[in-house]
Amino acid sequence: MPTLYYLLQKEFIQIRRNKFMARVIILVPIVQMLILVPAVTFDIKGIDLCVVDLDLSSTSRELVNALQGSQFFKVRRMTFSMQEAQNQMNRDEIDVILHIPTSFERNLMVNDAASLQLLINGINGALAQTTLVYFTGVITEFNRRIVMEHIVLKPVSASPQIVTRTRYWYNPELNYRIYMAPGILAILVTSIGFLLSGMNLVREKEIGTSEQINVTPIKKHEFILGKMIPFMVIGVVDLAFGLVLARLVYAMPFVGNLLLLVGFTLIYLLAVMGLGLFLSSFANTQQQYLFVCFFFMMIFILMSGIFTPAESMPAWAQQVNQLNPAAYFIRVVRMIVLKGSGISDVGWDMARLSLLAISTTVFASLKYKKTIS
Repeated sequence: MPTLYYLLQKEFIQIRRNKFMARVIILVPIVQMLILVPAVTFDIKGIDLCVVDLDLSSTSRELVNALQGSQFFKVRRMTFSMQEAQNQMNRDEIDVILHIPTSFERNLMVNDAASLQLLINGINGALAQTTLVYFTGVITEFNRRIVMEHIVLKPVSASPQIVTRTRYWYNPELNYRIYMAPGILAILVTSIGFLLSGMNLVREKEIGTSEQINVTPIKKHEFILGKMIPFMVIGVVDLAFGLVLARLVYAMPFVGNLLLLVGFTLIYLLAVMGLGLFLSSFANTQQQYLFVCFFFMMIFILMSGIFTPAESMPAWAQQVNQLNPAAYFIRVVRMIVLKGSGISDVGWDMARLSLLAISTTVFASLKYKKTIS
């Protein structure tokens, strides 16, 4: 134990003296929480719309006004030529074309039916699908208003009705920032545990201190613990700092158990640090480790479900994702923070992540070769 104590003391002194690492530990949580959380969003507003109104009726103007009154659409262009509108879409000046044909109002009033054409830029599939949903909602409300204004119903006896009230649990206002904040926290903890811990070991190779440690009677497990414990402490501190920022800036609720979150975070840090120390044994310079680290981090983050549900991935990708520690962490952080899930809800994820943590730590210990001369 005295040996481990002095090793930990050495690690904290090195971290404090390393200006780059100290800045990363302090500034990264602030930058990620204040910039990435509001920037990374799938909320779509201000969709650029071009209207080709060939009807020029009061009803078509009401429809255009309804779209302009929506927070989702901005009428940027109005023209009478479909070719001109398509050219504007080809130049990426607009996202959507609304074509209102001639006799739109007449068909609506006489035949109780009318057609509209909506052309959406489908390069971004998610944006196109969301745009269609928004447009359908505006048209549905517009159609309901037209029916109420122009159709006279005969008085009928009151009939039973089913009243539907929609309530969203855990995020009642559908605030995307509240959904993204726990995910960004997970990326923050990953960068601390995976990136910095491995770089710290590789840096010792570059400056030669690892060779000095190799000729000492320090045991292998003491060396591994001495490398892991400081960054586990830093990761938990940064997690707490990020939670406070999310609470103060975005009013993110925290309805779960803080000790359960800290415990799961420690297991996750053990898993990613074990992998980081294992990979760092193959690198001789910090640049080499950065290349390898970013490769794995990109895979972990993109497959973790932070942006899109992991359940939407192909079956083979979901099987591969069982080996992705970030997938467990991001899912469980959101469950604990936003849903208040307990140990019985996340126990299976904790068990599988613990298995990954043990495996990566064992691999890191076996790969590290300590020679004593």
